[in-house]
Amino acid sequence: MAETGAAPAPPPPARLLPVAVLLWLAGVYLRIPILVAPPLAPFISDELALSQALTGALTTLPILMLAVGSMPGSLSIARLGPRNTLALALVIMVIGSAGRGLVPDTLTLMVASAVMGLGVSMMQPALPALLPRWLEPHHLALGTAIYMNGMLMGEFIGAGITLPVLMPLLDNSWRATLLAWSLPALLVAGALFLPKRDRARPVRDVAWLPDWNNPLTLRVGLLLGLSGSLFFGLNAYMGNLLQYQGQFERLPDALFWYNLAQVFASLTMLKMARYWVGRPGVIATLASVAILGAIVAVLSSGWWSIVSATLMSLVAGMLLILLVAIPPLVVSPAETGRLSAGTFLVGYTVAFTVPMLGGVLADWTGDARHALMVMIAYALLVLPLAFTLDLERKKGQPES
Repeated sequence: MAETGAAPAPPPPARLLPVAVLLWLAGVYLRIPILVAPPLAPFISDELALSQALTGALTTLPILMLAVGSMPGSLSIARLGPRNTLALALVIMVIGSAGRGLVPDTLTLMVASAVMGLGVSMMQPALPALLPRWLEPHHLALGTAIYMNGMLMGEFIGAGITLPVLMPLLDNSWRATLLAWSLPALLVAGALFLPKRDRARPVRDVAWLPDWNNPLTLRVGLLLGLSGSLFFGLNAYMGNLLQYQGQFERLPDALFWYNLAQVFASLTMLKMARYWVGRPGVIATLASVAILGAIVAVLSSGWWSIVSATLMSLVAGMLLILLVAIPPLVVSPAETGRLSAGTFLVGYTVAFTVPMLGGVLADWTGDARHALMVMIAYALLVLPLAFTLDLERKKGQPES
């Protein structure tokens, strides 16, 4: 419903806190189901006799689904509304994620992983589409920072405490561990209906396919691909790079700090979101620093390489939050899900494809650095788009 007259007074902190907690918890489940797979992969592989490719698919298949599932998410938002879509997506994610702990063979494991990825991919556009319905316009940047903080914390939590903390408590069962991580998301799905803010009825004729006439769909999507391909790519090839540099023994420390940097990125954005969101100059600067960090990580050696990779991870995390924050800022709530889905479709297709092509080149040449150089070349190619973002066109328009 469109607002008229003076802007409403901001809700008191006591009313914002439950919404912030729900946004954060939903954000956590954007990544935990995906990032819990790598630490459990050796145990799953041993029991189900997975090949190397299928073991890797436990992580890469859901990432591919992040692109494929964006359109079903957009359609659901247009037909059911963002809150119902987010709840439905959480349920789908639980079915797939918990289902992985119950599967009898490889085929059903891959099907369950794809279903889990579909649920997570539908959550992605639902969260930014929900923000204008739950938060006042001046809180949109903070809301984005909150759920993205949950997402990046989910990356670290899923990868960091699964083996040393959770699995020993569950008799070292990878199946029970998957169930323990997955089932609490059902409580989050139910709690989404507690806030009384989202009272707008779904509009049945809302467009849901990407608007390719809107230049932001492609530009923001390609820049998301810059951030995603650098982060996922360097994460995937870190071991190969350090082995080439003769410092493979530093891999555990390198991965720890590399992924922890994403947490610091999200904490930084909780403080700086209101100042940086919607500023193309900041986006361009961070993208440039991320590229520089990746270049130094590839060309240097010793701790300089690890420090540069960690800097890249930090900056890529901040860049990701700024890019995800754009749709609710520049288009109406009815169009937010559509624009978000389009940018995620482009961004995660790139984040999956570019590192894969880099790996093919590295296999052909026998030089692990070439995989990362492909990602750097792509990033340099699309960097000029950061300087051409028009984020003022529709800013401040009333909610519909």
